[in-house]
Amino acid sequence: MKELLSDEFASKLERLAKERAEQYKNAKPFPHIYFDDFLPIEAAEAALREFPEPKQLKWQSFENQNEVKLAFDAVEKLPAGDRDVLYFLNSRPMLQFLETLTGIKGIVPDPYFVGGGLHQIKPGGKLGVHADFNHHEKLNLDRRINVLIYLNKDWKEEYGGHFELWNKEMTAAEQKILPLFNRCAIFSTTSTSFHGHPTPLSCPPDRTRKSIATYYYSNGRPAEEVGESHSTLFKARPGEADQPQQQPSSLKNLVRAVTPPILVDAYKSLRK
Repeated sequence: MKELLSDEFASKLERLAKERAEQYKNAKPFPHIYFDDFLPIEAAEAALREFPEPKQLKWQSFENQNEVKLAFDAVEKLPAGDRDVLYFLNSRPMLQFLETLTGIKGIVPDPYFVGGGLHQIKPGGKLGVHADFNHHEKLNLDRRINVLIYLNKDWKEEYGGHFELWNKEMTAAEQKILPLFNRCAIFSTTSTSFHGHPTPLSCPPDRTRKSIATYYYSNGRPAEEVGESHSTLFKARPGEADQPQQQPSSLKNLVRAVTPPILVDAYKSLRK
């Protein structure tokens, strides 16, 4: 943890944010950037060394036509190497770095790591192109930024697993980022910031695509980005069948989604 809290690393972040802010703002198809050798090497090595294998934790497993992946967000239960990185990503130096880089002020981290933490994809797995949920129900805040740190050493182009950024018309992936070790991808999230890892992974059977994810929020967002709250919105690529739309983001939404409208109306009438 001491490497993450060093003055040297803090100075590096401050310099990177100032130098790359314009590049971030002007990137297409939406504001984004990636940095190689992002974390201090000792911290990155520890995070990879201690990254749990698929059978070492009770991972949350997603297996449907949109996503085949593993996720774990109980950060306090993780080994120190991964836990320290996640806690640092929610720290003041990281928030200051993100505010300078993105121009978004008043950034709030998520102490619950909803949807974040560790992600792992086995061969054949994927994450369809989507826009993320835009509102944190518990914190009542707007989602604004995603940070992804990849932990895949000696990762070859033919393994796939590229992080793809698609234009809002869903006609093309305008950026594809290979998930290399200690590479950090950062982007602004809106209802049209479509991204994902849609092509099934083709790495060797003894390997997985490993990443660390944190998300950041603010109290409100620019008027042009304001819209109804939604959960994950999956999008079809050209030539694909339309994907099922947003997944229920809470028990309340799930109940609403599966309850016949006539019963919903009856309940509302009784309440009145």
